[in-house]
Amino acid sequence: MPPLRLLPASLCLLLLGALGLREGLPFTLVLPGVLLLLGSLMVPLAPVRILLAGLLGCEALLWALVAVARAQVRLTLGEPWLRLVLILSGVALFCAWSGWLLWRGRRREAPKTERPARMAALS
Repeated sequence: MPPLRLLPASLCLLLLGALGLREGLPFTLVLPGVLLLLGSLMVPLAPVRILLAGLLGCEALLWALVAVARAQVRLTLGEPWLRLVLILSGVALFCAWSGWLLWRGRRREAPKTERPARMAALS
């Protein structure tokens, strides 16, 4: 897996840890930290990439739910809410995109075993 595919995923995992700290759950930094370590070691196991892609998909859903919940709170208090929803929706889309990058990176093209037409004509 190319290291550049891990960069957005690493940022999303750090955002997940930051959300856990914001909610008062500091132990939630353990899971993103472990997954970030596995990803930075570039373990070539397909299950690790699938796990990371699934986690990032769930994280995108979590950010969307947080956006809805916080917008409802702001609406009841009569405070502005549109900017909050736009920012958190952007974070959710970024997490979904990062998961898609990892999911797409798990498929490799099969090496070509055919000989070029020019070589076939010579033999």
